[in-house]
Amino acid sequence: MTHVLTAVAWPYANGPRHIGHVSGFGVPSDVFSRYQRMIGNEVLMVSGTDEHGTPILVQADAEGVTPKQLADRYNRVIVEDLQSLGLSYDLFTRTTTTNHYAVVQELFRTVHRNGYFVAQTTMSAISPSTGRTLPDRYVEGTCPICGYAGARGDQCDNCGNQLDAIDLINPRSKINGEVPKFVESEHFFLDLPALAQALGEWLHTRTDWRPNVLKFSMNLLADIRPRAMTRDIDWGIPVPLDGWRDRGDKKLYVWFDAVIGYLSASIEWARRYGVDADEWKLWWENKDAHQYYFMGKDNITFHSQIWPAELLAYNGKGSRGGQPGPLGALDLPTEIVSSEYLTMSGSKFSTSRQNVIYVGDFLKEFGPDALRYFISVAGPENQDSDFTWDEFVRRTNSELANEWGNLVNRSVSMAHKNFGQIPAMVNPTDLDVELLRASEQAFATVGDLLARNRFRAATTEAMRVVGLANRYLSETEPWKLGGDTERQGTVLHAALQVVDDVKTLLTPFLPHSSQKIFETLGGEGVWAAQPRIDEVEDLGDEIEGEMGFEGGSYPVITGDYKNQQAIWNRRGITTGAPLAKPSPLFAKLEPSLGEDGPEWAPIVKG
Repeated sequence: MTHVLTAVAWPYANGPRHIGHVSGFGVPSDVFSRYQRMIGNEVLMVSGTDEHGTPILVQADAEGVTPKQLADRYNRVIVEDLQSLGLSYDLFTRTTTTNHYAVVQELFRTVHRNGYFVAQTTMSAISPSTGRTLPDRYVEGTCPICGYAGARGDQCDNCGNQLDAIDLINPRSKINGEVPKFVESEHFFLDLPALAQALGEWLHTRTDWRPNVLKFSMNLLADIRPRAMTRDIDWGIPVPLDGWRDRGDKKLYVWFDAVIGYLSASIEWARRYGVDADEWKLWWENKDAHQYYFMGKDNITFHSQIWPAELLAYNGKGSRGGQPGPLGALDLPTEIVSSEYLTMSGSKFSTSRQNVIYVGDFLKEFGPDALRYFISVAGPENQDSDFTWDEFVRRTNSELANEWGNLVNRSVSMAHKNFGQIPAMVNPTDLDVELLRASEQAFATVGDLLARNRFRAATTEAMRVVGLANRYLSETEPWKLGGDTERQGTVLHAALQVVDDVKTLLTPFLPHSSQKIFETLGGEGVWAAQPRIDEVEDLGDEIEGEMGFEGGSYPVITGDYKNQQAIWNRRGITTGAPLAKPSPLFAKLEPSLGEDGPEWAPIVKG
């Protein structure tokens, strides 16, 4: 048994999430976590809504509410959507909690005490019309290094180099297009050069990462420089130092506090649901534990450079030395599992351009498993992939309904009609044995792919077994064996065993329909556990009063996953077990949907 931390990117609470978001952080992390639980590992899957920074302020102004009111609203929307999608978080929380503030401020204090925060005067981008600071990611312009026109104030996604907003050629605000004004401001910078050697030594041990992630991360070392970790903004976590904590215009950088959320969420989980308040250490201070971080490719730099550097600084492992803080020496990531972009007609999903399909709308009409399947088998695992309604209809009808759904329906229907139960297998032929052997061998193949986060290949391999079983039924024609019930029963027993096998193979991808198949084959209880929403009260901490608002109550996603029955191996079906009359697993979609799209997300033609 291994302790596995699944650290999932924190969705921003300035609006509902679209399917492009969950294709990067949501579904892949859940597929991975469900598989890890099925093989017997102790999984801690954590995340929450990211609720600080300028984008929250901008959206709150647009809606005429306070930042906290905006965060409260969209936190609840996001929680409900992710729970409905079946994402099996042990804790999905938020960053506006006293627990999170306390953990973030503790990391800042220790990193500062160890000497890795240095005060510097820098040029900050200011919006001339509002007087507010523009975060680096809200300033765009031309990269001075490679000439890419869409570079941002923190980095160029084209060449991968770290930038400052003032470096950009022809800078402009993403909010309103105006040219920012640059003014002097004092900030605390994370001294990345003092951590560069330790960071490089660690990165050079990460040989099995996805090639795109490792290459990008290595390139960051070539131009490493101090990075500002405070901002001129009135919405965020106070800087916990005398002379700074009471200043309303200085807060910690949202990306400094967001990545610490993985740690603070783990601590909150232990305090709420753990055996004791220190149980989180089994995933964070354990040389045998593994930590996997899931996000989209635009967040690689914060997870493969900034967050590891913060951890090294907290542990006192840079050139300035130092000692770990009260939380102890913390483990660095085992792997950064980054996905590319899910696009729509070749463009990134964008709420501002109305090029968007919201998760909530999608689930109401098509349910969770169809979306989970599409992301798994056709998502942006190693390269950008395009979502089209035509492809969604094709895969749903051809693969889920015609292949998988049809195999389940006709196998169970024939056995239910002719036997009313799982029939016995008597004198199996070579054909029967060959099918059963191929199905059982798939556990090792699919499992190996899932362990390496190769979700597309894993889904394809499971569906290959479905194809073998359908061909087997076409060759054996059990519907014609009514005069030979022994042979008919043997064929149907073999088919039902494969149905049960594939149900297990597809459980990480399709937990809702796998639960239905489990029950159809006579199973009782919970096969694939689903997450639930708990309404909780803020825990309260010693920093209460520095927040500027009351913690109050909020919804979290959690679940009882330890008592599910799903395990990663063949579960031999029981002869004589009663069979339920099956109902269609997946409804076939009208071809017109692929041509026009739904009313709430129509295809723009011409």
